[in-house]
Amino acid sequence: MTGATGEAGSAPTKRIVQRGLWFEEFETGVVYEHQPGRTVTEADNVLFTTLTMNTQALHLDAAFSDALPPFNQRLVNSMFTLSTLVGLSVAQLTQGTIVGNLGFSEIAFPKPLFHGDTMYAETVIVDKRESRSRPGEGIVTLAHTARNQHGDIVATAVRKTMVRKRPTGEGR
Repeated sequence: MTGATGEAGSAPTKRIVQRGLWFEEFETGVVYEHQPGRTVTEADNVLFTTLTMNTQALHLDAAFSDALPPFNQRLVNSMFTLSTLVGLSVAQLTQGTIVGNLGFSEIAFPKPLFHGDTMYAETVIVDKRESRSRPGEGIVTLAHTARNQHGDIVATAVRKTMVRKRPTGEGR
């Protein structure tokens, strides 16, 4: 929204509202680095694990996990890792412009994430096309990658999304 009035007697104040990209703004081959990263705590892992009814001892039972090779410690729930990976991309790519997720594929967790690790994410736009059945929308395919603070890949996923086209009259 532009043209809002600032303090009494001052010139109009330009306002910029954070949003994701319209369909037309996505470019295949572009890499988006998402900032800031997210440090995962024990509380994050335990809360997510219990909220989702995942009773896996590898996430909840320190004595069990500490005695179990090869990691000898609790692992962060991989569904939390996946959710956070996608979440790290939202503000930059899809905030307010996405219609919905159409599906996920090629999900992998090459290395585990542990309590205290910081996750960093990036996304490559691998494909886009206009929707054949929904005018005003397009399908964008995103390849997400998460790395820990050491640069090790801890998760990858390909996500198809339905994204709105720029509304008529909407400026850049």
